Order: sequence, then C-alpha cells, then structure tokens
Amino acid sequence: MHIQKRFMTLLIAFALTLILFACGEDTASSNKDAVSSSSETFKWKLVTSWPKNFPGLGKGPETFATYVNQMSGGRLEVAVYGAGELVPGFEVFNAVSAGSAQMGHSGAYYWKGKIPAAPIFSAMPFGMNAAETSAWLHYGEGMKLWRELYEPFGVIPFAGGSSGVQMAGWFKKEINSVDDLQGLKMRIPGIGGEVFKEVGGLPVTLTGGEIFTSLQSGAIDATEWVGPYNDLAFGLHKAADYYYHSGWHEPGTTLEFIVNAEAFNALPADLQKIVEAATRLVHSDMLDEYTARNHTAMEQLINEHNIDVRPLPDDVIQALKMANAKVVAQKRAENEDFDRIYASYERFFQSAKRYHALSEQAYYNNR
Repeated sequence: MHIQKRFMTLLIAFALTLILFACGEDTASSNKDAVSSSSETFKWKLVTSWPKNFPGLGKGPETFATYVNQMSGGRLEVAVYGAGELVPGFEVFNAVSAGSAQMGHSGAYYWKGKIPAAPIFSAMPFGMNAAETSAWLHYGEGMKLWRELYEPFGVIPFAGGSSGVQMAGWFKKEINSVDDLQGLKMRIPGIGGEVFKEVGGLPVTLTGGEIFTSLQSGAIDATEWVGPYNDLAFGLHKAADYYYHSGWHEPGTTLEFIVNAEAFNALPADLQKIVEAATRLVHSDMLDEYTARNHTAMEQLINEHNIDVRPLPDDVIQALKMANAKVVAQKRAENEDFDRIYASYERFFQSAKRYHALSEQAYYNNR
C-alpha cells in the first residue's frame, strides 16, 4: 500500500509538470481563462472500438480514466464502455461528434469514408514508425493539422497510444508470390486495405470482436490485427497456420482519443489540462506495454503453439510498395486535405528517415 501511495504521488507530480508545460503543444481549447471550481463535478462517457478491458488497446482507455479520476480528485469521472456496449465499434466518431458520448478511443483510419485524410494520423503503409509519428504530431505540424481536420465535426483529437510495428497477419495458406494474394479475403483496414486491393486482394473491414469467428469459419482467408500480444489474446493461432511479418501496412499505428469540443470547452482550465496530460501518459505507456509484451507473446506462440512465422516474400513487398505509391498519388490528386496533410507528413518522414539511417538503423545493423 505504501508503494502504491508513493507511485500515485509521483504520478500526480509528473502529470502536474506536464500540465504546467502543456506537453510541449498548444492547448486544444480557447477556454484558457476558465476558473476552476472545486465543487463542480463532471461525468463523461468514453466509448471505444475495442472489447472491454482488452490487453493493450482496451487497457489504454481504462488507464486514462483512472488517471483522470484520481488526478482530478473525483471532479471529472470517466466511465469506459467497450465496443457494442453503448455504440458499435465503428460508430465511436459519430457518437462523440454528436455528443452522445463525451469521449472516444479508436483509430483514425476507421473514418476514411467520412474524412479521407484521417488515416494519415493513424498508419501509412511503409511510413513512419511510432516514435517518428509521435514526434511529427507533437513537435511538427501533425497535431495542428489533425485538429483542423476534425474541427468541422466538433471533435478534438489527442494521440492515444501506439502498438509499434505490427505483424503482416495470419494466413490460412502459404504466401509465396503476389499470385497467392489474388482474390484473397483479408481483414485489413485503412489505406493498407486499399493497397491490398490494388495487388488483387479483397479487403474486409471488421471490428476486433468479429475477427476470430470470421477467420475460423472461412468468411475471411487472412487477417491482420496488431501483433503477438493481442493476437495471442484473441486466439488467432487456433484459426490460421501461417504468421507473416513485417507489418508493411501499419509500421507504427497511432490510436486516438477524441473529445467532444463542447464538452471539453465546458471544463475548467485545470481539468482540461488533466485530460491533455492523461492522454500523453497513456500514449507513452501503451507503446511501452507493447514493447514489453510482444516479444514474450511471440516466444509463446512459437514454443508452445508451434506457429510458423515467416517473412513476406520480397516480390510481395515490392508489389505492395508500388501499389502504395499509386494509391497515395491518387488520394493526393482527389482530396485537397489529404494532399496538404500528406505533404507535411512526407517532409517530416524524409528528414527523420535520413537521420535514422545514421542513428537507429545503423545501430540495429551493428548490434
């Protein structure tokens, strides 16, 4: 108990430090002069696209709620709902925009039908990794552009965690060439799904809770989900024999917290800062958790379940790269927001990539 109290004291001190420095970014609200009222309380609903308490993805919103409830002394209470409890997983954005829930946790690529440029803020095939994307969001133009994109919908986005580089997915049959992708039904969302279609595959969009039964029944032939930690939890190794790497489609998937702008602006200034600080804490914590859990889960899949782990063939990767360039070019030509935001993303990416060739990549090659 003494250790828990000491941890909470340190946590609150850290959060307050983040609050004072505003996490290195501008506040998301114009309500900077709001006066705190120690007696006023707020109750929020947080809806998610994940099963309740699911490892990693589902833990993030729960951790956020705990941080906020405790740091605010109970003045802001956040109740978390899993996919389907209040709204379906793919209706999170609409619920937050309409104000039926004050907050949501999901992935921006799920809204590409409504907001074509949204996937840039989640995962771009062959794009930036988790650290690079987070740097673009918080120290480049990313967060400013993201908030501008969502503003017409009355929604404020915050980075809400990252899985790191994902796996290419689970397949019921071997993939030896691009020919093996022809007509293959695969659960794969976002721009990755459009790239997969370009090389002859048939992308299918499913929420996490639908994946196992669809793969087991043969409704789909393959699926990507996240990585060993989450894939093991879903038991995907029981429905497919081949596990391929690496995740060309999601090299550093960023999740999002989205907040109804009216609800956020109604908060006193100190509670707004607590919300901002708690999202940053969760954003960092989630990547740490995936980094810690993925490698042990992979060892379990290999050693206990005898899973066949393979790299995608080189010609498949090259075909996907060429298809990705075509899809991105088409999207830039068709949508002004996509073109403008992707230009910022690409500038940051190319600069980071040049430096990381001398630092991170060089170190990986040497160690």
